[in-house]
Amino acid sequence: MKKSLTKTRVRYSETDQMGVVYHGNYAQFFELGRTEWLRKLGVTYKDMEISGIMLPVISLNCRFIKSAKYDDILSIETTLIKKPLVKIEFDYTITNQNKELICTGNSVLAFMDMKTNKPTKCPEYLLTSLGF
Repeated sequence: MKKSLTKTRVRYSETDQMGVVYHGNYAQFFELGRTEWLRKLGVTYKDMEISGIMLPVISLNCRFIKSAKYDDILSIETTLIKKPLVKIEFDYTITNQNKELICTGNSVLAFMDMKTNKPTKCPEYLLTSLGF
């Protein structure tokens, strides 16, 4: 599985006084898409951390197209860009319930060994789950 679709409803706390999603919340939407993408593979951040691996974000980009608003149902499409090595890269597309494009984004995360605090290779179990 290289793609995953996650749905969420915009909560009031995620909006400004005009009912528009605050721009900083898109990073959280991307994280939701990414964590659910992993979960569908049978892997969680918690499992990775227990095995000594953390995944800090080293790059995050977002291109805003249209405002998401309170109570919108957002579809977050998360796509793996290429085989993960020491880094893993995702593209995101967020649309609303009317299939209108809200934003696109990209993030890059690094696999880090929690004991040494140094970059490490993608865990073999993740590569296996991905079919590599």
